[in-house]
Amino acid sequence: MKSPMLVVLLAFVASTYAAALALQSPKFTVSSPNGDQIRSEPISLTKKSSPVRLGPQDVLRVTFQVTENDGGTGVQPHQAFLRFYDNISGEDGLQPVRVTSNGKARFELNMARPPSSFPPTSPDSVLKVSLIIGSFVHKPLAVDLFDLIVPASQPVASHPEEVYYHPQPVIEHTFRPEQKTPPAFISAVFSALVLAPWVVLVGLWSQLSPKVPNLFSLKIIPFTATLGAFELLLVWYWVDLRLGQVLLYGAGLGIVAVFTGKTALVQVGKLRKGSI
Repeated sequence: MKSPMLVVLLAFVASTYAAALALQSPKFTVSSPNGDQIRSEPISLTKKSSPVRLGPQDVLRVTFQVTENDGGTGVQPHQAFLRFYDNISGEDGLQPVRVTSNGKARFELNMARPPSSFPPTSPDSVLKVSLIIGSFVHKPLAVDLFDLIVPASQPVASHPEEVYYHPQPVIEHTFRPEQKTPPAFISAVFSALVLAPWVVLVGLWSQLSPKVPNLFSLKIIPFTATLGAFELLLVWYWVDLRLGQVLLYGAGLGIVAVFTGKTALVQVGKLRKGSI
């Protein structure tokens, strides 16, 4: 003995597959902008008719009714779309169709204002128009209606910033050649010029005889060491430091030089008084 639940389930499945959607009285009409009818024919679902041609201002109207089984009552599916497919470019567009509660539907395409979902076309394009209907309680329905020839679409106007999104030329960096070092003779000459003030300083010290030994006292050596630090700072700047670092370190050495120099001048003054 079969279970009552199983019987109900089998009956539901049988009724679902028994109720199929059908298309009744499909028809298309082409009219001019002033309303004159250019062509009006029923759509045959078994025999393909000649392509439908539209002008730049023509209007296409498609009407049909969705029924349950052939000759049954009209039903409203959950969704219905007209698909326009270009077999050459592969572009397609879906346009929803509103179906009333009794299954009747009407779609209108005005070539003067085509919908945004309409695919771009070329002079050789032939659009295949098909109807796709979906329902939760019926098998889906897909039928080919007719071929459609429309004027070629206008090229899309370029955006002012479109050029920024194109591939750009490859950026190539040109590096400067390595810096050339001056000849050894030139380096020696300028090194001698840098050291020349020290030669002059030692010569002046030698003229303070017999008080020369006192110049190396603890009150004068710090100032001399500060001058030597300035020389080392300039060499370091030439090798590695930046200008901001040199100014920072030089400011610190300058403060030290003020105090050590004042002490050294006082000590030299005492030496001069003692030598008179």
